[in-house]
Amino acid sequence: EKENDRLPTLRRGNRDRARIYLAGTESNPEVLEHYKDKKPYVLASFYYCEKIEKMLPWFGDFLLDSGAFTFMSSTKAKVDWNEYIVRYADFINRNRIDKFFELDIDPVVGYEQVKQYRKKLETLTGKQSIPVWHKSRGIDEYKRHCQEFPYVSIGGVVIGEIKPSEYKHFPTLIKYAHDNNCKLHCLGYTNLERLRHHHFDSVDSTRWNCARFGRMEYFQNGKMKVYDWRKHNVRLKTSEAKNMTMKTFGEWLKFQQYAETHL
Repeated sequence: EKENDRLPTLRRGNRDRARIYLAGTESNPEVLEHYKDKKPYVLASFYYCEKIEKMLPWFGDFLLDSGAFTFMSSTKAKVDWNEYIVRYADFINRNRIDKFFELDIDPVVGYEQVKQYRKKLETLTGKQSIPVWHKSRGIDEYKRHCQEFPYVSIGGVVIGEIKPSEYKHFPTLIKYAHDNNCKLHCLGYTNLERLRHHHFDSVDSTRWNCARFGRMEYFQNGKMKVYDWRKHNVRLKTSEAKNMTMKTFGEWLKFQQYAETHL
């Protein structure tokens, strides 16, 4: 019997919808509070746990990132990862979080150590984490993930580890996951047109934050349309940019609802 088989797992099931999680919301708590009755789907980092803990009841669904790389880049001191995992597990247990990612710090400690940290995290929580597959782990390890876990994620899109020219392999990876009754998340995958062909079960995006990217987006006819004010030499005051961000978040909530039935 495998160790994972003895742990409570997320419900397995055939793919029936896509979920778009909005990431990077920790920096805009006023946006989350404004739309809390809409129950947005949110991905947030453990690094900002003090900011997000009181907001958890506002979310319709929630994915928790370990925040390991953010934490590591914020300190010059050597990180005690065992102590970090204990705190991470305590947050998960205290808030009854079901969907949380492992510490995918392969480049820092090596994958063998990552597996040990994964095992410790699952022992402390009594739940399976969501493994984050990277190309460096190899295709055989991807297959093992899909066979042993009900929810797997693909990492490396944001940092360019997986290049756009390699997106053509996504359908094969997705099919293998679904053939093994496993749901698949792609971290930071915001190519909305490709989502119609790459049927991930979930993705996350920070594109709603128009103040950051200098644009406004709005939902129309099943698509997110973009108005880039920089191309029109428009300069917004801080208050105007915040208002645009608030509106764009609401438009992305419409897209969340659309994705669940159409993507």
